[in-house]
Parts: sequence; C-alpha cells; structure tokens
Amino acid sequence: MRAPTQPCRSVGLASVTVTDSQSRPLHGHVALVAGGTRGAGRGISVELGAAGATVYVTGRTTRSARSELGRPETIEETADLVSAAGGRGIAMQCDHADPAQVAAVVDRIRTDQDGRLDVLVNDVWGGDHLTEWVPLWRHSLDGGLRLLHAAVDTHIITSHAALPLMIARGRGLVVEVTDGDEASVAAMPDGYRGSLFYDLAKHTVIRLARAQAAELRAHGVAAVALTPGFLRSEAMLDHFGVSVDTWRDAIAADEHFAYSETPTFIGRAVVALATDPDVMTLTGQSLATWTLARRYEFVDADGTRPDWGTYFATNVLPTL
Repeated sequence: MRAPTQPCRSVGLASVTVTDSQSRPLHGHVALVAGGTRGAGRGISVELGAAGATVYVTGRTTRSARSELGRPETIEETADLVSAAGGRGIAMQCDHADPAQVAAVVDRIRTDQDGRLDVLVNDVWGGDHLTEWVPLWRHSLDGGLRLLHAAVDTHIITSHAALPLMIARGRGLVVEVTDGDEASVAAMPDGYRGSLFYDLAKHTVIRLARAQAAELRAHGVAAVALTPGFLRSEAMLDHFGVSVDTWRDAIAADEHFAYSETPTFIGRAVVALATDPDVMTLTGQSLATWTLARRYEFVDADGTRPDWGTYFATNVLPTL
C-alpha cells in the first residue's frame, strides 16, 4: 500500500526518491466505482485517483438533479476530488437499477479505454431511508423489497455488464462493499443484523462476492467482499451535527464514535488490494478495513489505524 505521497522519504541520513510507479502505482489503470457519490464510494474513488487511476464515478445525484435521498453530494464533486488527488475523475450519471443505463456506462469505458477495466467497485446502497428496525411483519413490504432491489439487484446488474471487460483481459478486481464481515456478524446474537431486509441485503452482497469469485477464478479475476468499520460518512457527520474537523465532539453522544474511521481508510484498503500481485489468494473472502490495514500496513487520513473489529468484539458485542 502506498504511503502518503511525498517527493522523497527519509531513511536514516539518506534520502530515497519516490518514483512515479511508487507514488502512482495505478497509473494507467481504469476503475468503475458504482455508487461513488459519497461515503465509502467517494473515499474509494479519491484514493484510487491518488494512486493514479482513471476513475469512472457513477451515481444518481448530479449538480443539476438529486436522487430520492436528497443528499447534496454529487458525482461531479467526487470526480473533481479524484482529479485533484492525481488521477482522472469522470462523472457519469447512472441509476444502477436500470440495465440500459449501466450498459451505457460500460460501453463508454469500452470505447474510451480500449476495453480496459481493472477495478469494479459495487458500492451502491441507497437503503438507509428504507430500513426499518422492526420485525418482518411490521416492516413496510414495499420498502423492504425496494431496499433489496437497490442494494442487491444493482450489484448484479453492474457486474453482469462490466465483468466481460475484465474476463477479456484475463485480470481484474471486483470489490463488493458491504456492512460487516462474516466473522463479526456471526458473533452477533443469532448472527442477525436486526432488520430482515437489511440483514438479507448485507449478507447477499457477501455471497455475491463469493459466487463471482467461483466463476471468475479461471479467468484470473478476483472478487472480494469488503466492509468498513464505523464510518464517518457525510450522513453520519450530519447525524451528529459535526464536521470532518469537529467529529470528536460527537463522542459525547456516542462513545463508540471514538473508534470510527474516515472513508479514506476503505479507499486505501481497495488500493492495497488493487496493487497486490497476489490478490487472487484472497478471492472469495469477506474482508474488513481493520484486518487489511494490518496486512498491508496502511493508515487512515489522520495517521491512525482504527481497529473497529477488535473494539466491536470487546465493547459492543457483550452489550447486544
């Protein structure tokens, strides 16, 4: 995993120049981040850009139109951040529930990049406003089914369209972003997430990674599921009424927030996977930012290395 970009790195009394291949290890690589408008998707997009990649950022919210979520973040903002970080950001409005719109994005990549696609990140979610923390029989059926369509069908539609580009080149990485790795979820009471539709969506995304890995292994393409920890997304910061700079003020309202992580952390996890020549050894696995940070020795934006998994097991699980 790359260290923070610097013109040189001091080693003892000597100075070692960082080459372009070190500071921009994904230069020339092409990524599609489906659902890159905000949160983990934005963090992943920007870090891929910082590593030198061309990143197609897709989502429904643009500067001229918002999705039903009503959030202010836009795909153009994310693309600009990608370019500012050192990559090339390309924003394309796309509802990933619509196969025709997804096909148009993939066709654009095929044309622009001579068929090259190195990294596919399926980060589409959009289910927060549809999740009800009540038993199945009290949950809105329409809302629950819409949640599954938004959080699961979109991933299938996108992979169906994009995977042939990777297969044709005999290499690539698919990252299915979820919430919770298999180990931490299994340790919860009944292995259950507290809402049937939410539980199904997050577990299914993990299964999607495993199933794709089984089918793609012979083609040299890896597929993994990846979860962040307690994510300091834009929506979470708004929920607590804090900003990127004042986030610690929220710890008084929720002590667990002290162990949260920025979207940069999962972005660096994806870059670490994308630059690992032995990534096929991880294909099919359910991974987490905190375990990958130890494996690849990367840190969060502030130089810390959050370990939500250990904190969750020690301080949260006993209270459930």
